Amino acid sequence: MTQKIAGELFKKMVVNAAAAIENNKQEINELNVFPIPDGDTGTNMRLTIGAAEKALATMAPGTLGHAADVTASAMLRGARGNSGVILSLLFRGFAKRLKDTDSADAETFASALASGVDSAYKAVMKPAEGTILTVSRLAANSAAAAAEMESDIEVVLEQALATGYVALADTVNQNPVLKKAGVIDAGAKGYLYMLDGMLKALRGIVIEKTPPETVAVDKADFTQFTDEDINFTYCTEFIVDHKYKSDTNRLRDFLDMRGDSIVVVEDDQIIKVHLHTNEPGVVLTEALSYGPLLSIKIENMREQHSETISLTSQAAPEAPYADPAPAVMKAYGTVAVCAGAGIEEVFRDLGVDQILSGGQTMNPSTEDILEKINSTPSETVFVLPNNKNIIMAAQQCIPLTGKNVIVIPTKSIPQGVSAMLAIAENGSADDIAAGMTDAASRVHTALITLAVRDSLFDGKEIKEGECLAMLEDSLITSGFDAAAVINDLAATLNGFSPEFITIYAGENVSEDESDAVAKCVDAASPGAEVTVILGGQPIYSYIISAE
Repeated sequence: MTQKIAGELFKKMVVNAAAAIENNKQEINELNVFPIPDGDTGTNMRLTIGAAEKALATMAPGTLGHAADVTASAMLRGARGNSGVILSLLFRGFAKRLKDTDSADAETFASALASGVDSAYKAVMKPAEGTILTVSRLAANSAAAAAEMESDIEVVLEQALATGYVALADTVNQNPVLKKAGVIDAGAKGYLYMLDGMLKALRGIVIEKTPPETVAVDKADFTQFTDEDINFTYCTEFIVDHKYKSDTNRLRDFLDMRGDSIVVVEDDQIIKVHLHTNEPGVVLTEALSYGPLLSIKIENMREQHSETISLTSQAAPEAPYADPAPAVMKAYGTVAVCAGAGIEEVFRDLGVDQILSGGQTMNPSTEDILEKINSTPSETVFVLPNNKNIIMAAQQCIPLTGKNVIVIPTKSIPQGVSAMLAIAENGSADDIAAGMTDAASRVHTALITLAVRDSLFDGKEIKEGECLAMLEDSLITSGFDAAAVINDLAATLNGFSPEFITIYAGENVSEDESDAVAKCVDAASPGAEVTVILGGQPIYSYIISAE
């Protein structure tokens, strides 16, 4: 029986939660991946909670409030990927409720769980059902109901878990994306693994981190998501200098009538908005009545064949940054995330100030990105994530520094390169950002890699060792005959009538192999200028851009 949680016990709960995620991260990864090694929900959650585990290991936590605050702060800065950011928000709200609290009884603990859910939901006006948000909310509600009748925190958490597992099983039916893939929500499952680890800590059970075992787990049966899945064409994001109207509820109502996936975050200085709409111009005109626009990003989702849902977090306290020497200061600077010596050299040649090693399965944390931003010798810094799962972590940096950070939502290396090529020498930061975003949106990105496991994709069986060719997020073709796969992809690229095709050869590709691919692509698109660059990137044998 546990009737009180103090700082030291909470520390044990966090350590157990980290171990639970570590031991099950591959199972969580399997729920949201193609049969290539790019599923990283479990990895990102493990790295995020791992940052808290590391921070707590070096200190005596003292009060519960102090331990929770250290945990939330470390997770915010260590958050990786969308799943890690949402997880950090759940713990951030939890910590706010426990501020200045020595210990918590069952009712207070349940209230803190609910506060965490509120904190995460605040960033999303219309959260989709069947996600970690849904499961955490229902689990917290169950905990609150149990706490009214029960003083044993173990029983309260046990009830929360029972409800959470029922909700988890239903996520596949609630979320159309999950239904198409045939899986439950990966982030929600990871969250429940963490709660289970915390419950074990309350019962005196220490979870040991164990080497991964080969077990039968559910895997995603991915289907192709087409333009029909996109109701609103333009992903629109902007920041307003909060100078005029104070009531943002009116703005929320206005946005609600003109789009979906709406996020409105505000503090005393700014209003940050994200939505999907067909009327970006009308929305921006209304936004001007609240103050000057500080930054704007408009992305055509149909053209990119993507579904971008960028969740923004609550504003965090501004953190100081190390001012670079005035002698090297310039108007604008850039930070790019990439992997591979050759690709790093490309970005350096294009004038990128700071390069952060990372990419698929290697998502840098918010703190990693923030460090590079603060080391950039300019007051305005453009950040190129070059991976859709790094965008949210990059956006977390915006309120954490005194610099003007503008995240260009590049989802691939070729998009990042095109964005750098589009940087104008003169103009406002907003104009430059718009030009970079527009340039990135015109690039088509193809990937060639090998399947590392048996899987299903759109009803097609994929066998381990097969060569896979993908365009954006869609599987074009697969097979054990690599030459045939490359021929099919080359023909698909020619359908765009490209003027330029760039082939980035991976770390294990020889020059002869890359030359053979270039000849194949050149034959399929005789009107295009074909260039080969030894990128040296991991995972993907070839990254190919067509524009």
